[in-house]
Amino acid sequence: MRKYFIHTMGCQMNEYDSLRIASILEKMGFAPAETMEEGDYLIVNTCSVREKPQHKADSSIGRFKQIKKKRPDVKIGFCGCVAQQDGAKILKHSKYIDFVVGTDGLDRMEEVIACVENGQRMCDTQVNEGSLSIGSFRRSVNVSSFVTIMKGCDNFCSYCIVPYVRGREKSRTLGEITDEVKYLADNGAKEITLLGQNVNSYGKGLEISVSFPELINRVSDIEGIRRVRFVTSHPKDFSEELIDVIKSNEKVCEYLHLPLQAGSDRVLKAMNRKYTYDKYKDMVLRAKEAIPDIALSSDFIVGFPGETDEDFECTLNALREIEYDTIFAFAYSVRPGTAAEKLADDVPEQVKKMRLAKVLDLQKEIIARRSKAYEKTVVEVMVEGRGKKDEKQFSGRNRQNKVVNFSSEKELNTGDFVKVYVTQARPNSLYGKAVEGDQDV
Repeated sequence: MRKYFIHTMGCQMNEYDSLRIASILEKMGFAPAETMEEGDYLIVNTCSVREKPQHKADSSIGRFKQIKKKRPDVKIGFCGCVAQQDGAKILKHSKYIDFVVGTDGLDRMEEVIACVENGQRMCDTQVNEGSLSIGSFRRSVNVSSFVTIMKGCDNFCSYCIVPYVRGREKSRTLGEITDEVKYLADNGAKEITLLGQNVNSYGKGLEISVSFPELINRVSDIEGIRRVRFVTSHPKDFSEELIDVIKSNEKVCEYLHLPLQAGSDRVLKAMNRKYTYDKYKDMVLRAKEAIPDIALSSDFIVGFPGETDEDFECTLNALREIEYDTIFAFAYSVRPGTAAEKLADDVPEQVKKMRLAKVLDLQKEIIARRSKAYEKTVVEVMVEGRGKKDEKQFSGRNRQNKVVNFSSEKELNTGDFVKVYVTQARPNSLYGKAVEGDQDV
């Protein structure tokens, strides 16, 4: 039996797409390889949102090439956002790559593979017209599983390539989503994360209109599902109804990823984000007031074209005022094909690095302080793994998406929910011990 190996880069939607690719290959008789050296089909599923993942994709292809030199029958595939963006140029510039499949080509992957098996080199970057449909597919099910509810984006932020490689916003039907969640629940999933480039826009264009908060409630009603999460929300479309759902639905986790990107209104306008910092802060403060134990995360870009020292200070001030539990921060890099490509990349690299370091250093202080508040409290944890050296050690995440490592005298299984008394808080994880009922801590 031949084997496949998939190297996935980027966001959770890419991870979801890799599961779809794996399902197609297994349907065709392939088995997963534990290492790339064992694979007969080597596939990289790429991300083009930032420059670094694109360089990593090139590095993966380089490793695949070395394997193919030793085993010429090996086939190399290039999928995902970079594939959609560069298309046939990839085949032209690398004789080692056998097929290129873009973000809309997964439905035709079986046909592509069949052509490759017959000795052809293939490129499929055709964009699907009409509605979004992802048929049911067999997959390995984790206790925490992803479900794509929509794809694409209509916001056209000036720095972002997503609308060009993922297309315009399209939503899956409510029935298709709930059918997939039922399948996952029946096979052991306890926690579902709903995925989309802008989940707040879910439902637009569907024949039967369904709002995102309504979808969350329907998913949480499915038997076996204990937790529901979602990413990513765009501040422009954030609603009071969504705050109410997080507050009132006990299955919805108190965690919100709401990317700010910059604290300066001038930079936000240049980014085409369609909100001001004050409007964003008002939304976040309303969410915090309604849900006191909510954990917030955000994305930030430093060194955007034209960003001054004063603009950057606004970003630092935003971090201090809002106090995120987690951030993902990056130095700006030009993405070909975006509106910002036309802007002068006028912030020196050294200044970008310095500003990024300041953001990360400030966030470390905030995380340390916010994590400390968990000490001597009891949190709910879903077991996701156990220690390799100590059978009494386990790990999982609390409702606020914080990693919790803990000990338990009782035998636990993946997917169990336990109460954990936190004895120590570190910046990126909590440590504690499992407790039962009213047990003394």
